[in-house]
Amino acid sequence: MTMSDPLKVPDPSYFNEELRLFRDMVVKFLEKEMVPKADQWEQQGYVERDSWRRAGEMGLLVPSCPESLGGAGGTFAHEAIIIEEASRLGVEGLNLATHNVVFSRYLVNQASEEQQAKWLPNLLSGDWNGSIAMTEPGAGSDLRAMRTKARREGNEYVVSGQKTFITQGYSADLILLACKTAEDAISLIFVETKDLEGFSRGEPFDKIGMKAHDTTELFFDEVRVPRTNLLGEEGSGFSQMMQGLVEERMVVAIQAVGMIERALELTLDHVKDRKAFGRTIFEFQNTRFKLAELSTEATVGKVFMHHCIQSILNGSITPDTAAMAKLWLSELQGKVVDECLQLFGGYGYINEYPIARMYRDARVSRIYAGTNEIMKQVISKGL
Repeated sequence: MTMSDPLKVPDPSYFNEELRLFRDMVVKFLEKEMVPKADQWEQQGYVERDSWRRAGEMGLLVPSCPESLGGAGGTFAHEAIIIEEASRLGVEGLNLATHNVVFSRYLVNQASEEQQAKWLPNLLSGDWNGSIAMTEPGAGSDLRAMRTKARREGNEYVVSGQKTFITQGYSADLILLACKTAEDAISLIFVETKDLEGFSRGEPFDKIGMKAHDTTELFFDEVRVPRTNLLGEEGSGFSQMMQGLVEERMVVAIQAVGMIERALELTLDHVKDRKAFGRTIFEFQNTRFKLAELSTEATVGKVFMHHCIQSILNGSITPDTAAMAKLWLSELQGKVVDECLQLFGGYGYINEYPIARMYRDARVSRIYAGTNEIMKQVISKGL
């Protein structure tokens, strides 16, 4: 059992020496500079901007951004390494996944050259962070039910409405806002938040888990935004979001694998050290059999994750495959963490033990990026 791969799954075929060196760098950086801050982020409810800038200096912000746009010219494989290792090391609070993939992929893949030149430098450096605002109090998985509207007035859009459950909403400098530009037309508009008249944020939610994520409500009261901030064509927002959701759901699956690895690693250490009735917990057949079962399922899950990443790299991933990954791996994440907590006994219920935090954090994986019930609906359409 090693820190680099506790499940002993061989590196996938798409891995090369450059990716292995990149993974080593990511692990060393996170262990040295971010792991010591994880508890602080959890207590204060946000990640300080200096940590974002350090991540930018190390090239961990949007590493898949092409060199022509000022990025490192990496691929989704680089993003996946960061997401998995951050989750495995317990620094999900940094939430590079939302910034790098969920938000920035729209700017990198679909924005105009002017928009990219205007915003990417600050996002790559960590001077800014970004977020995407889709969900509303009355429109979660049903995005067509959103009520936030943007009407055209001259060279501006005037935006009114409300968003909720927005990850990094409290600290975001640039928000990609989903809104109605006509009765049946959803559009995506970039909104710079600094000194923006009519824009306000609620206090960060007091959540069960993921406490380092500053999740909040956003309010737009006749907010004026330049029409040049529109992403692509007016009315194309729904199709744009559907494309983005494939990678967003893979992000959840990759995070799940990272947490599963961490839970198994910590649990193995605990049961081999903790004694009861004159022998270690690991020596009891029930413990060994339970961990054998969990490790088997986790190994299958990680292999499937690598298959899906390979499919993204070669352009063959489908929405139903991404939904399968999100559905199965988030369910497995909940199962593994719950079973591992049980093997910790009373200690697993104490917040100072990482397994307790994982138990809280894991639950939302079955809700965000589309509930698992929605994943079943997506999968069934592909049958």
